Amino acid sequence: MGAGVTVALDAMGGDIGPDTVVPAALAALREHQDLDIILVGDEVVLEKSLVRHKAAISERLHIRHASQVVEMDDLPSHAMRNKKDSSMRVAINLVKQGDASACVSAGNTGALMATARFVLKMLPGIDRPAICTALPTMTDHTWMLDLGANVDVDAEHLLQFAVMGSVIAHAVDGNESPRIGLLNIGEEEIKGNDQVRKAAQLLSPSHLNYGGYAEGDDIYKGGFDVIVCDGFVGNVSLKTTEGVAKMIAQFIREEFSRNILTKAAALVTMPVLRAFRRRIDPRRYNGASLLGLRGIVVKSHGSADALAFANAIKVAVLAVRESVPERISSQLQTYLEQRQAI
Repeated sequence: MGAGVTVALDAMGGDIGPDTVVPAALAALREHQDLDIILVGDEVVLEKSLVRHKAAISERLHIRHASQVVEMDDLPSHAMRNKKDSSMRVAINLVKQGDASACVSAGNTGALMATARFVLKMLPGIDRPAICTALPTMTDHTWMLDLGANVDVDAEHLLQFAVMGSVIAHAVDGNESPRIGLLNIGEEEIKGNDQVRKAAQLLSPSHLNYGGYAEGDDIYKGGFDVIVCDGFVGNVSLKTTEGVAKMIAQFIREEFSRNILTKAAALVTMPVLRAFRRRIDPRRYNGASLLGLRGIVVKSHGSADALAFANAIKVAVLAVRESVPERISSQLQTYLEQRQAI
C-alpha cells in the first residue's frame, strides 16, 4: 500500500451493501490520489461487484475477506460476541492493527459504536464517544454532537463533547476559535436542566470560545460553529430536521405539478431549484465521526447511496490528514492543566 491514507470500508454493512460501497470507493479513489482502500467483506461477492463496475483489485484497492455480516437489527452484544469475523469487526480491527488509518461503515450504529469502543478504546480523559456531523446553516455549516451515542450524560461529558467539537471544527474548517453553543430551551441562565446549567459553568471559564446557550433555531442560523447536546436531544433534532426537509421537498413537488402553468413555472425556475436542492442535499453532509476513540471511525447513513457514502469516505480522509484523535487528546490535556491551575 502507498504512503498516503488507507481507509477500511465495511463493504457489507448498511441497507444496500456492496452496490453502494464499491462505486463509492471507486469515486473516492479518483478524487483522492493519495488514498488506498480496503474493501472488507465476502471476497466472492466483492469481486463480482468490482467486475460489474468494470474495476479490479489494484495497488490502491484491496479486499480483506470477512465471513460474517452484522445485520441492522442485531443487538450490539450479539454482534460483539458472535460475529467476530464480521465485515464491521474486521474493518475496525484493521485500524487497531495499523493496517488502516480509518474505518467507514453504514452498518448498525449501536454495534459499530460498541465494537469500536471495545476494540480501539477511548482517548485518555474521554469517558464516552460522541457522534458528530456537519449540518448546513444560513451562513455555511455547523458541527453538532452528540447525535445519538449517549442518551444520558452529565456536565463533564458535555464539556468533553465541546472540546471534541472544537477540535474537529478547527481541523476540518481551519477555524482557529470556533464558537460553541450549548443547546438549551432558552438563552437565559436559569433555563435548562441541571446538567446543562452545570456544563455552562464548566465551559464559561474554559479555554474554549464558549458563546452561551443555543436554542433549536440557532442550529441553522449560523451563529455557532459547534452545537453541543446529549445524544437523545441531538438525535431527535437530527431526525426532525430530516423529516422537515422531506416535507418541504414534497410540498414543492406538489405545488409545481399542480397544473400546466405551475409546470411551466417549474421549467423556468429549474436552475434555482437545482441549486437549492444541492445546498440542502443530505448526501453532501453524510458521514458522522465517532469522536473520542483511539482511532478514526466514520458512520454513514444506512440507506446512503454511492454519492453519500463517498462523502463519508471524504470525512474519514480529512480526519486522518488532520490527526483528529491526537488533537482531541492534546486539547483535552490543555483544558485539564488549565483547570488544575485554577
